[in-house]
Amino acid sequence: MAINPERFREVFGSFPTSVSVVTALDGQGQPRGFTCNAVCAVSAEPPLLLVCVDRGAQTLPAIVASGAFVVNVLAASGDHGERTSRLFAGKEADKFAAVDWRPSAVAGGAPILADVALAYAECRVVDAVEAGDHWIFIARVEGAEVSAREPLLYFKRQYSSWAPDLAPVH
Repeated sequence: MAINPERFREVFGSFPTSVSVVTALDGQGQPRGFTCNAVCAVSAEPPLLLVCVDRGAQTLPAIVASGAFVVNVLAASGDHGERTSRLFAGKEADKFAAVDWRPSAVAGGAPILADVALAYAECRVVDAVEAGDHWIFIARVEGAEVSAREPLLYFKRQYSSWAPDLAPVH
């Protein structure tokens, strides 16, 4: 017998993850985005990643229509990263009124949140698979940038940042 959804969330909440905002432009050219921690590298050659999108997400039709998206990996940056994550996790009508963004030149104009991103990957969809209550998009990374900021992390339903002075485990 399968576990219930609450236990599933508890198990996977036990894995510290980075926090990203996935963005795309919809069919009318309006920006859409959602907070996501289901992002994973797939291949270095060619550079592929995957992102999991809830079937009910308002951003899903935008990704399908444009065939492109940007994964904005959030930086901790005081509480700015957490505020951005919470904003994009909500259902506000115009999330982009509260953030600065610029359009991606290689991902169909999808918003890049450079002011709050530790890194971003500009992506073109190469495959999509329906899996339970989500869609898995596999995409080729066609542009990317990385900054020297500290990452925003999510663990057991709480935000934190990386402690760079911790010694690695051997």
